Amino acid sequence: MKKLFLFDFDGVLVDSLGVYEKTVRRCLEEIGQPIVHNRDEFLDLFDENFYEAIVKKGVNLESFTKASVGILAQVDYDEITPILPVFPVLAEMKRNCILVVISSNASAAIRTALSRYRFNGCFQEILGSDFHLSKKEKIDFAIAKYGIARESTFYIGDTVGDIVEAKMADVRSVAVTWGWHDRERLVKAVPDFLVETPGELLKLCNGTDTASVVCSP
Repeated sequence: MKKLFLFDFDGVLVDSLGVYEKTVRRCLEEIGQPIVHNRDEFLDLFDENFYEAIVKKGVNLESFTKASVGILAQVDYDEITPILPVFPVLAEMKRNCILVVISSNASAAIRTALSRYRFNGCFQEILGSDFHLSKKEKIDFAIAKYGIARESTFYIGDTVGDIVEAKMADVRSVAVTWGWHDRERLVKAVPDFLVETPGELLKLCNGTDTASVVCSP
């Protein structure tokens, strides 16, 4: 049976923390709700679904999303760098597994970045914030579309929020240690797997689940 691998974008496939933080802060400032004052406050927003987190802090979601359209169009892609060791692994994984991007970022921005790095052929689909704001809902959609069992579906993310939404969708959560949240923070969220290197993802794809299983802290 084929497996379905759902990849977060920022932090997992590209190093975009500085750019994304700057973009979010600009959006918040433009709508007069500057709730983020430093890097730690920004990263705290990803302990759950990002959009739910900003709404809880009083941000008007409609105003935020409208502001983001123009600001995202101004993103300098030279400031975003691909996490290169991941992409040879993806090329191998796509031979036997279905690969999809599920992200809080906009689909167009993701396509632009992947095309720029010539890796846009790795994924069968990109489900960004324009498709749905909930990663859980996007995971459910992908499972239904591709007909893959939940126990054969893996969501690969780099934040506690990614792990939370994977658990909500009842799929296997895979936390990578090279992204936005550090290893200690990820371990406390108890993902099904914690991987230190991209190569471990290939082992999961091939059925040799040798990535580090995380136990309750």
